[in-house]
Amino acid sequence: MRQIPESELIINEDGSVFHLHLRPGQLAERIILVGDPARVSMIGDYLEHRECEVSNREFHSITGSYKGKRLSVISHGIGGDNIDIVVNELDALANINFCTRTLNVNFTQLTMVRIGTSGGLQPFVPVGTSVAAEKSIGLDGVIYFYDGNEKVRDKAFEDELLRQLSWKNSRLLPYVVSADPSLLAQITRDDILRGTTIAANGFYGPQGRELRLPLSDPTLIERIEAFEYQGYKITNYEMESSALAGLSALMGHRAMTVCSIIAGRVDNSMNTNYQNSLPTLIEKVLERI
Repeated sequence: MRQIPESELIINEDGSVFHLHLRPGQLAERIILVGDPARVSMIGDYLEHRECEVSNREFHSITGSYKGKRLSVISHGIGGDNIDIVVNELDALANINFCTRTLNVNFTQLTMVRIGTSGGLQPFVPVGTSVAAEKSIGLDGVIYFYDGNEKVRDKAFEDELLRQLSWKNSRLLPYVVSADPSLLAQITRDDILRGTTIAANGFYGPQGRELRLPLSDPTLIERIEAFEYQGYKITNYEMESSALAGLSALMGHRAMTVCSIIAGRVDNSMNTNYQNSLPTLIEKVLERI
C-alpha cells in the first residue's frame, strides 16, 4: 500500500491538515462551503451545538449540529485554486490515515454544497434568483491536472461550446462537468432554478468586465448569453463551481453549487446589499442537506 510522503500530504504538528487546520475527527460528512470566512459565522449561528471552530488564513471552519444533523461549515476563499486545496484536504481528512499516511480501507463519501453569489446572464435570472449549477463550465483548468478527467467531463457539450462561442483562446479550453444528480434532486425544488454556470478564473477580464485594460474578445459575453444547447442556456457567472463538481466527481463525493444572483449582467444591475438576501438560501440548504 502506497505511503503518501510528507511533502505530498502536509500534516501540522497538532495533527491537523496543512491549510484547513482541521483534524480528521473534526470533519462532518455533510459540509456547507462558502467563500467568505464571515459567512461561516453567520451559518454557525444556526447551529444548536458546536464541537469546534478553527481559522487559518481564509479558511474558517465550524463543526456542529443542526436539527440533529452533524455538519461542517467551511470557507474556501475565492477561485478554483482554493477549491483544489479545500477539496483535496477534505478528502484527505475523510479517507487517509494521518498516522500511517495510507488510504483508509473503507471509503467515506462526503456531501458538499457550496452556497455562493453570482452574476446573472439571462433575463429570466434576475437579481434575487437562486440558481443551482446543474452543469458547470470551467475556465480554471484545475481538472486537467488530474488523470481520468475525461470520465467526468461532457465532451459533446464542450465541443458545442467551442463551436457556438467561436472560442479564440487556444491556451485555455473550457471543460464541462455536472453536479451530483442525487444531491441536485435533494437540494433543489421549484424555488431553486437549475442552470448552467460559468466558473471563470478571474473576476474582471475573465468575466467580461472592462476597467482600464481592454478585453481580448470584447463580444464573448454576448455569444455566451446567446448560447443554447439541448435546452441549456448559460445562466450565470461565478468562480468555483466547476472545480468543486469536477474534483468531487473524480474522488467519488457528492457536490454541487447554489448561488444567489446579486448582479444582472444583462441590465447592469447590482445588489450591494446582497448579504441580506442570503439567509433564505442558507436556511433552505440547512434543511435539505
